Amino acid sequence: MTTPAAGRRVWLITGATSGFGRSLTEEVLRQGDIVVAAARGIGRLDDLKSTYAGRLFPVTLDVTDTARDGAVVRETVERHGRLDVLVNNAGRTQVGALEETTDAEMRSLFELHYFGPAALTRAALPYMRRQGSGWIIQLSSVGGQVTAPGFGAYCATKFALEGLTQTLSQEVPGVHFLIVEPGAFRTGLFGKDAAYFSAPMPEYAETVGATRTYVETGGGSQAGDPAKAARAILTVMSSAKPPLRLVLGGDAIDSIRQRLAGLQDELSEWEDLGRATSLDE
Repeated sequence: MTTPAAGRRVWLITGATSGFGRSLTEEVLRQGDIVVAAARGIGRLDDLKSTYAGRLFPVTLDVTDTARDGAVVRETVERHGRLDVLVNNAGRTQVGALEETTDAEMRSLFELHYFGPAALTRAALPYMRRQGSGWIIQLSSVGGQVTAPGFGAYCATKFALEGLTQTLSQEVPGVHFLIVEPGAFRTGLFGKDAAYFSAPMPEYAETVGATRTYVETGGGSQAGDPAKAARAILTVMSSAKPPLRLVLGGDAIDSIRQRLAGLQDELSEWEDLGRATSLDE
């Protein structure tokens, strides 16, 4: 077992080879911490090995292998003596109306976006509770609050992860939880072969068709900078009063604000009817 230098945190980051995971890995290493960088193919981290020898520890992990998830957490603690930050980042884009999406496609996405992060979080919590400190960072999406045609399965997984994490923030004292909700950032999620498309049905061309086109052609046009997102996450972690949710990107902020206003209007409009359902005294 190696003991981290004083003040040096130990991070476990999934999906560390690209997108937010890669940007966060680089920023954390620049700031002097230790990163256990997990991904299915770790060869894309070779360029960082010499620069950060002794602080970068690539590990092969498919987060849908929940037995392996627990082993990676345990091995991290055994090697470094602690785990300070878990970042559940691994994910992908999926497009398809519900009728277009098969059970296998739906279950596969939930394994990646919900059950994998849940297993890693469950494995990390005992160590963090014993330490009396730690961070669980969930890379969600604006799709964890705002929906769009064709993103039903994707949004469902993010809604589920956010519900779990909000509950954890109420039941696990001493551990910080952060839900990150980015809008459109220039990651590889829309890149060739990165997004998954269910087989299209002509009946959904008018509703889901625009989303398909956006994902197929939108790669490289997003306004968000993943490096700035990584720095924003680290800024929040140094705050005396960190939020539960961090919304990144003006597009995401505007969309969520519009959704909240709509919910408020709807709640007010139907409040009297809702309250009138109590038992008569």
